[in-house]
Amino acid sequence: MNSVPTKEDIVKAHERIKPYIHRTPVLTSQSIDDVAEAQIFFKGENFQKIGAFKARGAMNATLSLDPAELKKGVATHSSGNHAQALARAARILDTRSYIVMPRTAPEIKKKGVRAFGGEIFECEPTLEARETMLAEVVRKTGATEIHPFNNYDVMAGQATAAKELYEDMSDLNVIVTPVGGGGLLSGTALATKYFSPNTIVIAGEPEGADDTYRSMKSGKIEQSQANSVADGLLTSLGDKTFPLIRELVKEVIVVSDKEIVAAMKLIWERLKIIVEPSCAVPFAAVLKQKERFKGQKVGIILSGGNVDLARAFKLFEDFT
Repeated sequence: MNSVPTKEDIVKAHERIKPYIHRTPVLTSQSIDDVAEAQIFFKGENFQKIGAFKARGAMNATLSLDPAELKKGVATHSSGNHAQALARAARILDTRSYIVMPRTAPEIKKKGVRAFGGEIFECEPTLEARETMLAEVVRKTGATEIHPFNNYDVMAGQATAAKELYEDMSDLNVIVTPVGGGGLLSGTALATKYFSPNTIVIAGEPEGADDTYRSMKSGKIEQSQANSVADGLLTSLGDKTFPLIRELVKEVIVVSDKEIVAAMKLIWERLKIIVEPSCAVPFAAVLKQKERFKGQKVGIILSGGNVDLARAFKLFEDFT
């Protein structure tokens, strides 16, 4: 797809990927509503295939390739969830996947990629290192790059999570997602425009990687400092995601690592589910600005649950 996804594109993407994904549940908790002073509806993408919403976009993008492209395989750079999602899509469609991952990526995510037959190429944890190594991998293999977020087919796939949420909850006042590269946020913003135009779109972002917040202020793409416990949100925006975010997203709320871990702990304790730090960022944003959300119906996309348990317990120990 070479242009911004239309409503029809998102509907078609949803039909295309339905055989390969879960329709994830919407979770609620009275005790969480009491704490937040709002009605919170969590879209449980931590229960998605590979444990994250990324299964949607990777599957749609891979299914959209022509046979000649598909035969040569697919490649990407990713800190983990998109990597696993693309490796899974490649296995389903009987092709190869080549995954560039920062050496600091959580081991659980590397194991997930290998389990789906993905070939990992490790690099230093910088965007430049990731892009340089990926270019070399693509040159050598002839594989098609499926960017983790700056790709309209990926974006259309990610939009289906919000589409499902609106089908289940038709009167949300606000929807909040995390933002890293912006694939989920821009997809959610498009889904909101098409399927729930009266809903406000807000993003949560770590203060140690607040490039989206700064980009919205400056009007140009700023680079991420990449310093947060939310390891899935350390990338900068792309030239496809930023214009949509700038046009359709109302606000970006920045939260500290301490606030992220506290929100993550609350989700674990009250919902009885496992989520990763990146996933807890939008809930942390709601808790930080309670007055803004008070009394409203708030949708939150729980983006993923691929967390190293030992690391999670260490975070709880360090921040609480």
